[in-house]
Amino acid sequence: MERYKQVFENNKAWVGQKLSHDPEYFVKLAAGQSPDFLYIGCADSRIPANEIMGLEPGEVFVHRNIANLVVNTDLNAHSVIEYAVEHLRVKHVIVCGHYGCGGVNAAMTSQDLGLLNPWLREIRDVYRLHRKELDAIEDATARAKRLVELNVQEQCIHVIKTACVQKRYLKEGYPIVHGWVFDLHDGLLKDLDIPFEGILANIREIYRLEV
Repeated sequence: MERYKQVFENNKAWVGQKLSHDPEYFVKLAAGQSPDFLYIGCADSRIPANEIMGLEPGEVFVHRNIANLVVNTDLNAHSVIEYAVEHLRVKHVIVCGHYGCGGVNAAMTSQDLGLLNPWLREIRDVYRLHRKELDAIEDATARAKRLVELNVQEQCIHVIKTACVQKRYLKEGYPIVHGWVFDLHDGLLKDLDIPFEGILANIREIYRLEV
């Protein structure tokens, strides 16, 4: 309970720090949000989205879950994407994974994890799609890191499939979808240089949604 109570003391200290730098900070914060970024990341507690991006509260809209998945039937994730794209008018959608991801590592084992099984199956599907490349990597750590990257890539493709992203991009040139990986060992973000326009062109041959 002491640890729990400390959170409220920390909150008061944080409020005081913010007000000392800007007496109008919370007035501005309460006025609304207009973020340029939607960040879809892992729920891992070590990765605070706006902090690793060097952004303030109100500058990034965030959705997080285990292993940063964008499952086609997940109404939670797709509601966030729809709201960010159609109502907040974000210019960039970022899917961010991280090396050492527990969800990815778990998906690479045959352990029965109960309720997590169908969720981790999404990552195993990524492995299946890229099995030839992944099986050729002998080092287990390197193989896991590559699966993290490929998982981000596949989740970006799922974002690009959505009607709201396709329609708004064709009308306005935004949002652009990016894939990143965060490295816990040095704190740096890696841009995977996802070929957004090329993927969109290929996607629209099958998942074409008219404006």
